[in-house]
Amino acid sequence: MAADLHVHTNASDGTDTPEQVVLLAKKIGLKAIGITDHDTTEGIEPAMRAARQLSLELIPGVELSTEKHGFEIHVLGYLVDPYCPDFLERLHGLRENRRERAYEMVQKLRGMGVPVTFEQVLAVAGKAAVGRPHIARVLVQTGVVSSLKEAFDRYLGPDCPAYVPRFKYSPSEAVQLIIQSKGVPVLAHPGLAGCDGIIPELIRAGLKGLEVYYPLHSRRQVEHYLRLCARYKLIPTGGSDYHGAEHKTHGQLAAATVPDAVVRRLKGAASCLEAGLSSYIKNE
Repeated sequence: MAADLHVHTNASDGTDTPEQVVLLAKKIGLKAIGITDHDTTEGIEPAMRAARQLSLELIPGVELSTEKHGFEIHVLGYLVDPYCPDFLERLHGLRENRRERAYEMVQKLRGMGVPVTFEQVLAVAGKAAVGRPHIARVLVQTGVVSSLKEAFDRYLGPDCPAYVPRFKYSPSEAVQLIIQSKGVPVLAHPGLAGCDGIIPELIRAGLKGLEVYYPLHSRRQVEHYLRLCARYKLIPTGGSDYHGAEHKTHGQLAAATVPDAVVRRLKGAASCLEAGLSSYIKNE
């Protein structure tokens, strides 16, 4: 069984609907996918409905952006409860912060004479959590830049004139938030984050896995993170980080996959976490 456990839809910054992602996964022979949109679980329910019709296993998830010592670190949460009230409230707060940040970035662009409006950005984002990729798409559509990369390089990236920082949890806080929502926390693409030094700290917070198999990880990095998983008894997960076929870097679903054994280990970890939480609540 092949599973791609890192997939985005248009509920966040992907271009495909949840239904389209599920259909594509079925067509190319995947047996399971993990929907891991940024700061939202809105894509999970429609993906689940589509997956049931096609006999595809759907792993509900989320991806949270965090920050530590100036470095952006992403934490994946698998098998989260998409209806947990406290979790949904926290995610709503993150999305509201994204919206405020996008508005400020548009205002900066307009102050520089760039012809873009917040209404255009909202139209591109639709119901998705608003982010920089949506602003970048408007800049491409209006001819201000020729590519998404140019939009980030000239205007939207860190240290660029229209950049605005946003609120982020610490990695440990994100791990704990995922556990509280009955999910299994996994450090996303650690080879890109350059944050190996905080892995022991995250394990103490409850981290259960590392995203070992990732399209931008080198063979040496894969071997390195496999050794760390063995050392710390972590689950080696993997996925493509698919954002849609038009995305130059993350445009191929199943560019990285894992076998069924990994899915079973995630389910086992989720069961243990839920049992532990239940025991904790009874003892309170």
